[in-house]
Amino acid sequence: MTPTRHAIGDGRLFTRREILALAAAAGAAAVLPAAQGRAAEGPVQTRPIARTGERLPIVGIGTAIVFDIGDDRQQRAERRAVIQTLIDGGGRLIDTAPSYGEAEVVVGDLLAAMAARDKVFLATKVRADSDAEKLEQMNASLARLRTKRVDLMQLHNVSDPKTQLRTLREWQHKGFTRYIGITHFRASANKTIEEVMRREKPEFIQVNYSLVERSVEERLLQQAADTGTAVLVNLPFARGRLFRAVRGKPLPEWAKEFDATSWGQFFLKYLLAHPAVTCVIPGTDKPQYMVDNLGAGRGRLPDAAMRKKMAAFWESLS
Repeated sequence: MTPTRHAIGDGRLFTRREILALAAAAGAAAVLPAAQGRAAEGPVQTRPIARTGERLPIVGIGTAIVFDIGDDRQQRAERRAVIQTLIDGGGRLIDTAPSYGEAEVVVGDLLAAMAARDKVFLATKVRADSDAEKLEQMNASLARLRTKRVDLMQLHNVSDPKTQLRTLREWQHKGFTRYIGITHFRASANKTIEEVMRREKPEFIQVNYSLVERSVEERLLQQAADTGTAVLVNLPFARGRLFRAVRGKPLPEWAKEFDATSWGQFFLKYLLAHPAVTCVIPGTDKPQYMVDNLGAGRGRLPDAAMRKKMAAFWESLS
């Protein structure tokens, strides 16, 4: 017998079993915090976007790889629970890109089905040579994300120090994005990011920063602070390298001094303790990981002396 299908949310047809799976996954967000525990009670901390004063929760999510799931219903239900957990836990920022496979489509579909577009700070990217190609890509992103505007449009993987942001700024003036930014994920691009940031004055930069890769501490983060540029952090877990290094090892007792109750919170709190960092965006595919990541935004953060101790601890493992 062919199962009866029902339309819900975005008009897709689901069987009763699939609907129950969606509900169960979305409902997981309500019970996960109690099961997982938190670093500390209270709301996730926020920091101001320097140019406007708008406050942004300091923990968000990235969607590269983990949201490139196509129409897989089970995985979509799980990612929907991730987004719901982010929102319910006090987070807002979701970062995606057209180069992340189907991630923009998945994010757009889920936000529409959840009626949650206005509850998140939505960031995406564009990477093209000509102004015409940029406009085409950015408009396509709006269509995939099922929205009339994004909160942040970023020029992706900037490698030319002479890069201009004219097209993004014009798009911003027309109201299609509230903020503009530039990104890269390689330390070799730090100098380029510095030059473009100083000349073009984007509201945001997004860079690679973790206990493994701390080169942005040398100059770039200070320049961001000096120019009033918000900083998003990608690859905060160094593609899993941090977790592999501590597998089977207990969390140091002194991690309690800054309210870290897991390795994930330990790694994220190191980054969040830098005053120039606005928000970390680890790739997150399970609601329990989202709960844990949000815990890094609660409670105390390491002071300068503790950050040195954390860095030395990491070096002892390397």
